[in-house]
Amino acid sequence: MIGYIHLYTGNGKGKTTAALGLALRAVGAGKRIFMAQFIKGMHYAELESLKRFPEIELKQYGLDCFIVNQPTQKDIDAARKGLEEVDAMITQNKFDMVILDEICIALHYQLFGIEEVLALLKSKPVEMEIVMTGRYAPPGLYAVADLITEMNEIKHYYNQGIEARKGIEF
Repeated sequence: MIGYIHLYTGNGKGKTTAALGLALRAVGAGKRIFMAQFIKGMHYAELESLKRFPEIELKQYGLDCFIVNQPTQKDIDAARKGLEEVDAMITQNKFDMVILDEICIALHYQLFGIEEVLALLKSKPVEMEIVMTGRYAPPGLYAVADLITEMNEIKHYYNQGIEARKGIEF
């Protein structure tokens, strides 16, 4: 079976959720998944859920939420380490699916370059599925993705002052 490159981007809610839904479906088909979370270092409820699925290995390559500030050298180092580890996972072909959660945000903040990500994608084994998420996907990712879904925000309760809720947004 041929594996494809997915891109879930846009300003709407649901990019990581879509990737997790695809991972859940893949587990049901007997597949193994590796999920790399770039930027994210906080404890999200999905971390608890994924403990119930040993077929899904998750590793965070974020430290703290710097999005309101600028990334530090430590943020850059953590993201670069993640990219190197993901590259090794892809090369070793240990997983049927690799999810690069928030990789678009990591690119937006220049934690690593698009050329590095494109090289990683070119090394993808034919049967491996790769899923990338995050706002601000650069044109280079649009060019290589086989499936692109843009999440568009039409209405969001954040705009009414509602804060993130445990189990729904984190």
